[in-house]
Amino acid sequence: MRELNRITQQPGMMGGKACIRGMRVTVGMIVGQVGAGSSIDEILAEYPYLEREDVMQALRYAAWRAEEREVVLASA
Repeated sequence: MRELNRITQQPGMMGGKACIRGMRVTVGMIVGQVGAGSSIDEILAEYPYLEREDVMQALRYAAWRAEEREVVLASA
């Protein structure tokens, strides 16, 4: 896994969701835009304060999270 140095998480910002560089732009927002058909260039034009590597790291982070596996534990 490459370093995800642009993905930040702060309990008091955006409900603790993963954000880009401490801004109020969540990984989910970027992934949602891509899922809705927006290209990276369209996202960058709509949000000029983002950089291409911000979008790429958001996608890598989302892919990594999607690969996590939940294991059901026995109740105590």
